[in-house]
Amino acid sequence: MKIHEYQAKAVLKKYGVAVPRGEMVENREQAEAAAKSLFDQGASGVVVKAQIHAGGRGKGGGVKIAKSVAEAGELAGKMLGMTLVTHQTGPEGRVVRRLLIEETLPIERELYLGIVLDRAEAKPVFMASQAGGMEIEQVAEENPDAIVKEYIAPGMGLEPFQARKLAFRLGLKPEQISQAVKFMTGLYKAFEETDSSLMEINPFITCSDGRLFALDAKMNFDDNALFRHPELKELRDVTEEDPLEVEASKYSLNYIKLDGNVGCMVNGAGLAMATMDIIKYAGGMPANFLDVGGGANAEQVAHAFEILLSDKNVKAVLINIFGGILRVDTLAKGVVEAANKTKIQLPVVLRLEGTNVEQGREILQQSGLNFIVAETMKDAAEKVVAAAGKA
Repeated sequence: MKIHEYQAKAVLKKYGVAVPRGEMVENREQAEAAAKSLFDQGASGVVVKAQIHAGGRGKGGGVKIAKSVAEAGELAGKMLGMTLVTHQTGPEGRVVRRLLIEETLPIERELYLGIVLDRAEAKPVFMASQAGGMEIEQVAEENPDAIVKEYIAPGMGLEPFQARKLAFRLGLKPEQISQAVKFMTGLYKAFEETDSSLMEINPFITCSDGRLFALDAKMNFDDNALFRHPELKELRDVTEEDPLEVEASKYSLNYIKLDGNVGCMVNGAGLAMATMDIIKYAGGMPANFLDVGGGANAEQVAHAFEILLSDKNVKAVLINIFGGILRVDTLAKGVVEAANKTKIQLPVVLRLEGTNVEQGREILQQSGLNFIVAETMKDAAEKVVAAAGKA
């Protein structure tokens, strides 16, 4: 689950991480009031920042500096409701519904801090770089040596000596080291205690007066751990998510929309990935990742089918099920129920194996619906790609 910058900064502030003073607003009047409050507190200017779940906002026109209350209100009026297009949103962009009004700071240097899970090492890794303000992927590609890494031993947390190593490698001044250690320790504690999957401070800034701040903040959380954090679950903004993905989450379905025209319904993430690969190998393009899971019932399968068909780009459907926990007859009942309800006109290719496969095939044969049956995954991929091309 992703959250907005202003929400991430509120979380980090609780862990002692220094963030600029600011306030989230949803209309021009609130923006002017927030700007006035910051100017009254001594701010020399304010930053009007669009709040969407995507990076590159500054280049897209979603970050502007105002030198007066009136200018902040004018910028807010223009920004709210605009469709902000960045390299991460895609050409369709995202509608700006919220802004963060924040104090400007006397920036001296822009640095980078980030924490992710390194699956190869099976440990969290704390990354730092002097190339702040740039996309870390670009830095990694062009100058990988510019990224310093410290791996965190499970159960130990970020050790003070590790934080000091990172601070020295960032070229911080001696008088800033202890401040940086506190900053990084708080950052890692927030990452660990909130079950984050990603923490990114870009840029992490030093000020001309020696202070250190998280000028931007990005946090993603592990969806599987959200049951432990009801307060974080409330931060979800469904307007920033694909409507079909939001609908799928209501029924505990794992659905991700893609750009192709072959709809996929599979049980098991590994099989789903293999199915998408073999569709591409056959010359097609998957329209989605849809894992109904091992314990799905007929109702969930029916909902999954309806969600899959709600994508107007889908020209043919491949159902690839290996029945283990999810029995094939259960899947078949759900498919028939959804097909009758939606009055589907698209070609549907099925490749079924596993528990109760004969009963499942019998249900499909007796349904009176025109399904295309495949024997192998390769056969199924070739048939669905051909059917999508004719649709």
